[in-house]
Amino acid sequence: MKLYTKGGDHGQTSIIGGRRDKDDIRIEAYGTVDELNSFVGLAAAELDVELTPDVAQELINIQHELFDCGSDLATIKDGVPEKVTPEMIEALEKRIDAYTEEAPALERFILPGGSKASAHLHASRTIARRAERIVTALLKEEETNLEVMKYLNRLSDYFFAAARIVNARQNVKDVEYERSAVVFHTSKKSSTDNEK
Repeated sequence: MKLYTKGGDHGQTSIIGGRRDKDDIRIEAYGTVDELNSFVGLAAAELDVELTPDVAQELINIQHELFDCGSDLATIKDGVPEKVTPEMIEALEKRIDAYTEEAPALERFILPGGSKASAHLHASRTIARRAERIVTALLKEEETNLEVMKYLNRLSDYFFAAARIVNARQNVKDVEYERSAVVFHTSKKSSTDNEK
């Protein structure tokens, strides 16, 4: 089997149900999701699996789910079952909540970075946001699975939460943006508050 087909030599590519120009917004949408998947792989490769086995497994799951996103975005044929579901979004929300509870209290904006794995997760977060913007534009022109946009939105929040957990478990402090005002008001109680 050859890796190249020469089918795209004239600026078009095949999707499920037809062909599109390679600069079509639908192609840009699933291409950006594919780019995101590569960055998730980089983040996974940098993880200390002993400290973050949960994040490691979640990133593998997310890579499969990003393929699901790409499949939905690459489909214009009627009758093809959609792959991205509300349950996938709910699962992300549970992990976001758990990591937010575990992480140190946050009051100010932070700079992307810290450990290498955390930096890759922050890069993944920004690409997820870009993918979400492109899917939003696509939805203004054509029908596609709305759950994909919701998933990407939640996924960027997951990457933020996971990046902070990776730093925290490695005893690497998040670096606060030095000109940030207090923008996050935490509901976590201090040990002193708990004793009252």
